[in-house]
Amino acid sequence: MAAPQSTERATRLNGKHTTLGVCVLLVLAVLLVFGQTVQYQFLNYDDDQYFSANPRVQAGLTWSGLTWAFQTMYAANWHPLTWLSLMLDAKLFGTGPAGPHLTNVLLHAANTVLLFLLLTRLTGALWRSALVAGLFGLHPLHVESVAWISERKDVLSALFGFLTLLMYARYVEKSGVHNPKSRVFYGLALLFFALGLMSKPMLVTLPIVLLLLDYWPLGRTRWAKLAPGMNVETSLNQLLKEKLPFVALAAVVCVVTCLAQRGGDTVVPLANLPPGMRIANSLLSYMRYLSKAFWPRGLAVFYPMPVTLPAAAAVGAGIGLLGLTAAAIWRAPREPWLATGWFWYLGTLVPVIGLVQVGGQSMADRYTYLPFIGLFIMLCWSVPRSVLDRGTFKIITCLAAGAALAVCAVRARIQAGYWKDSETLFRNALSVTQDNWLAHYNLGIALQRAGKYEDAVGQYGQVIRLKPNYPGAHYNLAVALTQLGRAREAMEHWEQALRIKPDYAEVYYNLGIASTRAGKPDDAIGQYEQALRIKPDYVDANYSLGLLLAARGRFADAIEHFQKALEINPAFAEAHNSFGNVLVQQGRPMEAIQHFQKAVEIKPDAPDTHNNLGNALADQGRYPEAIAHYRRALQIKPDFAEAHYNLGNALAMQGQYPEAIEHFQRALQIKPDDAQARRSLDAALALLNQLTNGTGNRPNP
Repeated sequence: MAAPQSTERATRLNGKHTTLGVCVLLVLAVLLVFGQTVQYQFLNYDDDQYFSANPRVQAGLTWSGLTWAFQTMYAANWHPLTWLSLMLDAKLFGTGPAGPHLTNVLLHAANTVLLFLLLTRLTGALWRSALVAGLFGLHPLHVESVAWISERKDVLSALFGFLTLLMYARYVEKSGVHNPKSRVFYGLALLFFALGLMSKPMLVTLPIVLLLLDYWPLGRTRWAKLAPGMNVETSLNQLLKEKLPFVALAAVVCVVTCLAQRGGDTVVPLANLPPGMRIANSLLSYMRYLSKAFWPRGLAVFYPMPVTLPAAAAVGAGIGLLGLTAAAIWRAPREPWLATGWFWYLGTLVPVIGLVQVGGQSMADRYTYLPFIGLFIMLCWSVPRSVLDRGTFKIITCLAAGAALAVCAVRARIQAGYWKDSETLFRNALSVTQDNWLAHYNLGIALQRAGKYEDAVGQYGQVIRLKPNYPGAHYNLAVALTQLGRAREAMEHWEQALRIKPDYAEVYYNLGIASTRAGKPDDAIGQYEQALRIKPDYVDANYSLGLLLAARGRFADAIEHFQKALEINPAFAEAHNSFGNVLVQQGRPMEAIQHFQKAVEIKPDAPDTHNNLGNALADQGRYPEAIAHYRRALQIKPDFAEAHYNLGNALAMQGQYPEAIEHFQRALQIKPDDAQARRSLDAALALLNQLTNGTGNRPNP
């Protein structure tokens, strides 16, 4: 009797070892393909909103950030857990791109393993499950979801989605044997679904997936084949009733998402994109996604919506989809995975297929992150068992599967390489698409940030040719023209941007800068105030307005704007420094010292801040500390005349007259006309002479 038990135990142990081995291989494969992204830069496409220029995120996990994450509709979405995960990256890894890139890769690796474990639990088919997970983890169309920091919402929501499905599978197992723990697993499934929705609302279609899994492989419907070990036939009414809490959560998130996207002006009105065009694009996109699943070439970060779509092609796509759907239904009694996989693909794409058009793209690679799982299931489970049981065919099948994974890995690694920086990404998009206005636009921004202003002007010109009423192109063209000294042309494009978008806060901000440079502070104040009426949380506008108000002696108003800027971005070193200067003027030295110290902590290589902190400390008689900061300022900027002068005074107050004289002399070498430094030098020389002659008098220099 012991031998069979021992054999069974050994079999289970071998199964666990095999499962663990597959998990390790999947993780290693994902790291091999996507590990390179850890060295990549931020992109100028949404990464500024999500991380690099988002002060709430860059401040790390804070109570104010937590509140903001759950209340904000920023970036035209409500996904608080996505914000919190990015804040955690900033807290753990700093504000550079390596941390969020690493987290995306690790989440994708975790998703790949979870998908494998889910399918293995549901079906018991280890190697088919491994192949589906491998295709998911290495498919080139999934590069966008992993290599793009802003798509954290994809990989994070998928993590919770897979956990939802795993808990649902456990619930079904336990409910089949009337185990009280089934309710616990049901509750966990509902919890993970809620967390997934708070990461990305595209997960609203997951209740459809639950129903599809009920059909196959769980076999919970009267017309379905039972999966191995399952015998839990359930009425359709009961199955639908189980999904009601999931549907209710999805409905709430749908409403919130619609409000967020309409508030962010991202939903395209029907007048701009008629229903016929939407339907045609949806049908064609289904077929284009299908073709790219098996032939992933010509991939781009943005596929522009064409001006027209051929009706014949749309009709052909519709007929093709109907034919494939009919075939899946017809084959369902014998091959139920075809129906589950096909309707998984169709159903999970519904929120992003374009019937409700969000943004200007016709389709997007990132939208396939979960839907392609359905296609992979259809493919892998359609290999006949008889083929896998025969030695020669089994070897050929394994070699074919390995080759497919290898091709996907190589192609995905190449595709990931295009995401290393903005210029590379958008040049690639222009090489594989036509009339791609957004690629021209973002390439222009990348060139502009690299100081290639003439090249940037050319790219913005292409955007205006393709999309004349795009205000961002006029705005950025004006900025580039300003850098080239072509102020009159810049003003024309700023005015054009305002004609198209009268509430364009950034235009008013830049007009304020231009007015300041032109010596028109009153005009600048009005323009900054207008920018803030449109966008009260505009950090730079608050800061710049505070500077102008402080220069006009309106200290109370200046303090209000500095406080607002620092409330939004506590790590704004320049705002701390300027706020400190105003507090000194207001006779509040201790508060000023705190802000100078904070500025030095954030930006330790700013000589002006060290000098200002030194002055505030010296005014409090804290000369040793002041001297240390003056010395630091001079280490950073050796020809800083004011710091030499201030250090000379502090040294003189400490009785270090010879060194004080050296710094007064150095200040005069840099600024020969500095009368104050001249007087201090003369006083210090006189004092040193008196001490040398033994008079004992100590005049204050």
